[in-house]
Amino acid sequence: MTNRNAAFEVLQELLEALRAQGHEVLTPHVAEPRGKERDACLAAEEIARRDLEWLAAAHCLLAEVSTPSHGVGAEVMAAWQLGKPVLLLAREAVPVSRFLLGLPGVRFARYRESAEAVEAALAFLRSSVGKTGEGQVAEA
Repeated sequence: MTNRNAAFEVLQELLEALRAQGHEVLTPHVAEPRGKERDACLAAEEIARRDLEWLAAAHCLLAEVSTPSHGVGAEVMAAWQLGKPVLLLAREAVPVSRFLLGLPGVRFARYRESAEAVEAALAFLRSSVGKTGEGQVAEA
């Protein structure tokens, strides 16, 4: 995710809540303080290959899209093309790509507080992955 600082608290709370529900988050580095630094040492090809492999393995994608990012947009598109359920989360009143919002089946929720983002994500997972509380989630 580009500019992780803008949604860092939300990503941390999402990660904690998803793990508490028994979900495996394939991309926990997006909510880790040094995650961006670790990615900096990887070649662009390595990041693309790794992220596409995570998307292929995931049951669904949760994408925080408050800050525009070409990479996150590409991940949303890749997940959608793979037929994965996708939830876009954005802070209230920020503009979000109309292209992403127009993808058939992609769900969208706005939030003011982190708790609202967590609530929307857990509801999405219950309806997409099932009530077992177990699933592999890619978080962008």
